[in-house]
Amino acid sequence: MTLDRAGAGATPSRTAQLQSTLRRAILDGALAPGQRINLDDLRRVHDVSLSPLREALSRLVAENLVQFRDRRGFFVAPISAAHLAETTRLRSDQEALALSHAIAAGDLDWESGVLAALHRLRRAPDDGLSEDDMAFHAALAAGAGMPMLQDICSRLVNLHLRYVRVLAYPGNRRDAFAEHRAIAEAAIARDAELAPTLLKRHIERTGADLAAMLPAAEPPR
Repeated sequence: MTLDRAGAGATPSRTAQLQSTLRRAILDGALAPGQRINLDDLRRVHDVSLSPLREALSRLVAENLVQFRDRRGFFVAPISAAHLAETTRLRSDQEALALSHAIAAGDLDWESGVLAALHRLRRAPDDGLSEDDMAFHAALAAGAGMPMLQDICSRLVNLHLRYVRVLAYPGNRRDAFAEHRAIAEAAIARDAELAPTLLKRHIERTGADLAAMLPAAEPPR
């Protein structure tokens, strides 16, 4: 992808586009965990100045996908068993919280969105954490009407997604669709106790599957 130059300053759209491109490269593993990010190489590849590149990377620091180290520059955030465990716990807690609010506040449009996302997920390949899988989780949280909480959930999903991609997690280890269906049914039934419990269990099982794929003494990388 080539981003056109447009003067010395960086337009928000260009920075956002570059942020999205780099995020996808990190999530897909094209930029490996722990890798030092060469600004000159990225500047040439994407045909941009350093200003939008630094701004995009700074935004990814805020998403916990990139780290800035004094006098050393930007690095892709490493992965580790401890980081995965924290990500899993935070994601399960925050998504369950969002679903609890959605059950209390969600309207018929929210219910329709959840059912539509479940229908699309039924037709999706069971590959661990597909775009349709992510969309289903987003649909559950959408009814909460809490944009900040939804943004937190989205960022945590991305952190989980990186482990799925980097570890080549085979999603067919269990019947994940059955888990999704049970969550959706409980949510639509407005079961404020069962639905969040099922959602937490689902996310924790994915986290446990991923943890089992990490080498026993995996150092941060």
